[in-house]
Amino acid sequence: MVSGVVMSNNTRKLDPAEFRGFALSDRLAPLVFINGSDTKSGQMFTLAHELAHLWLNSSGVSNAGVAPINGFRREEVWCNAVAAELLVPLSLFKQELQDETVEDALNRLSRRFKVSTLVILRRLLDARWFDRHAFDYAWEAEQQRLREIRAKASSGGDFYKTTVARVSRRFTRAMATSTLEGQTLYRDAFRMLGIKKTSSFNNLCREVGAML
Repeated sequence: MVSGVVMSNNTRKLDPAEFRGFALSDRLAPLVFINGSDTKSGQMFTLAHELAHLWLNSSGVSNAGVAPINGFRREEVWCNAVAAELLVPLSLFKQELQDETVEDALNRLSRRFKVSTLVILRRLLDARWFDRHAFDYAWEAEQQRLREIRAKASSGGDFYKTTVARVSRRFTRAMATSTLEGQTLYRDAFRMLGIKKTSSFNNLCREVGAML
């Protein structure tokens, strides 16, 4: 599930600084929730981190990001390390290192591995390309740059595509089908899908192919 707001309320945004996602471990229906207010590449790291939680059969909340973390449970440190290795294998990453500026390295390697510049910074530290002092300085500067980019970004989007992403296409289609067949009350469907109007429900049905 992916959403950047509380239910469908666009005035109540989820702050990535507070949490980036969570995993609920369950043998039948494990769940990963991703904070859609984060960057796309940031969401990818969170997804990998939460998958690591599920591989441990453990629930967890991600709020640390990709930075090396101290003072957290060993499980969180392990999940961060797994996510970093999954997205940017260190042995392959080291082969790509060159003698260049931090800015050039971030731009080149983030395109090469299709991850955020913050993930690349983390891996540069792991590869001992620079020391912790240089990393801390570069980390803060890059976070500030990304905050400025997010502040300028548009908050628009397609309501129906966003709703489907939030609750998942499979769940939306199952709920639509059940409601149209009379097995689920419209009231309950509206509550679970986070909508208030029949017209919105019908448009969601069309979005997932449950209604012509």
